[in-house]
Amino acid sequence: MRLLPASAWERQEPTWRAARPALIAEALERAVRRPSGNWYVLASSRDVPRDRPVGRTVAGVELVVWRNPVGALRAAPGACPHLGAPLREAALCDGRLVCRWHGLALDEDGLGDWRLLPAYDDGMLAWVRLDGAGGEEPTPRPVLPSRPSAARTLDAVATQTGRCEPEDIVANRLDPWHGSWFHPYAFSRLTVRQEPGPGNGDRFLVDVAYRLPARLGVPVRAEFAAPEPRTVVMRIVDGEGRSSVVETHATPLTPPGHPRPRTAVIEAVLATSDRGGFGAVRRAAPLLRPLMRRAAARLWRDDLAYAERRWELRSQGRLPQ
Repeated sequence: MRLLPASAWERQEPTWRAARPALIAEALERAVRRPSGNWYVLASSRDVPRDRPVGRTVAGVELVVWRNPVGALRAAPGACPHLGAPLREAALCDGRLVCRWHGLALDEDGLGDWRLLPAYDDGMLAWVRLDGAGGEEPTPRPVLPSRPSAARTLDAVATQTGRCEPEDIVANRLDPWHGSWFHPYAFSRLTVRQEPGPGNGDRFLVDVAYRLPARLGVPVRAEFAAPEPRTVVMRIVDGEGRSSVVETHATPLTPPGHPRPRTAVIEAVLATSDRGGFGAVRRAAPLLRPLMRRAAARLWRDDLAYAERRWELRSQGRLPQ
């Protein structure tokens, strides 16, 4: 920890000259061109229990998600093939979805056009593959970033929804310069050490102090990169919590081109440390996860305002270039 200077917010070094719109736009363009294999994050793995189905909508597609008797993730269209009843309200009996309207039991063999969709549980997040929505060459697994060992990780997943498109979420994350200006309660002394470009790799390298109470801060060096079009990964590469990761996933809820788009931000925080006492911290995970989700939610209240404003300007042809 370091004692941070008691300087006023308006006296910090301006970052607007470095935050060039063209540089951010070029980084975003490269990100959205990367393949996703048509995979979309549905929810935290913990949000899909073993005793009941849950409903989700991705890219305008209604889905039902559940677990079979051995706990494997399953996903399928969310409307009953008989008369369209919502399967999110179905009973889960021995791995079968039993519709509450007329008792139709649906299992993994499907019925008519009602068939399982490819689904994947990476241990942290639940994914579904929607080839009709994605329009890319499908892949057997989603594009996953490397993560710290689960045995030495404290994790939490937070979800919020905004009126924008996934690219607006990704653009927000590919603008690290806004951090200490827009989130002064969380970040201080932010400096971008490396920008994407020839010889640098397609990443941002940032020095920043995470703020704690009483003017204390934890200085770290972090990298930001987009491994696929709807994901940005922040990884601490030096300092306290080295190898910790924050994955920000943007999942469209509405179909492409919707006049009032909505996007879910599903953010997974994977904290790790080499300190000897971190094992005790992990054992307190049930108490700490709500605090981690609350901290992420506070940041995303700001960042969703940024992303929604960006979409508003973009939809009106007023986004600065």
